[in-house]
Amino acid sequence: MARLRYFDAKEVIRPQERQLVAAHSEFLRTGRIPRERRHWLAEEKRYLTHDEVAAKTGRKLQVAGEKTHQHINGFHHSIQFPKIIFHRTLQDSPHLGYCHVTAARTKFARYEEVSWAFYIANFYSEIGDNDNFFERIDVGYSRMYFAVAIKPGEDSSEKMTIDRSVRGNGLLFRTHDPQAAIRNILLLGARNEQLREIIRQL
Repeated sequence: MARLRYFDAKEVIRPQERQLVAAHSEFLRTGRIPRERRHWLAEEKRYLTHDEVAAKTGRKLQVAGEKTHQHINGFHHSIQFPKIIFHRTLQDSPHLGYCHVTAARTKFARYEEVSWAFYIANFYSEIGDNDNFFERIDVGYSRMYFAVAIKPGEDSSEKMTIDRSVRGNGLLFRTHDPQAAIRNILLLGARNEQLREIIRQL
């Protein structure tokens, strides 16, 4: 697969600048030679390195993670989640990435206690069953919110890994709807059935 190249997009041209007459017409009309920069030849595109693109993507993901964490913890004083925000970008596509927002433990359905982590991605995809976690990436949706069951990694280099014994692939939920995501997170964090019932009615 060809390595993607990224360039710095130009600023939006102001409407009055679009209507400017060509430089030679201005000279014929007024006798003045325009010296303003906008009459010069177009500048060459400045290409960005993958590291620069990853840094920009990371800043956006970090802001999204911070705001989402505020929304979740702002719902009710009895449901509070730790703030554990960090991000990763995809190796060959640094304009795509995901942000870890929070992690907790919960009891639900037939599972006694499940540790889980909540993420935001700036794309939508299927969740794979193997090491390649993201499959069939679709950038048609601007965001994907998802939570996965986690467990301590077997390899000493990885602190946590996906617990695929939960629901077959470890996926607790996945949506592109921010309201549905917050509702699901609150349900995971609710301590009792009364609170869950209130959340379900939202």
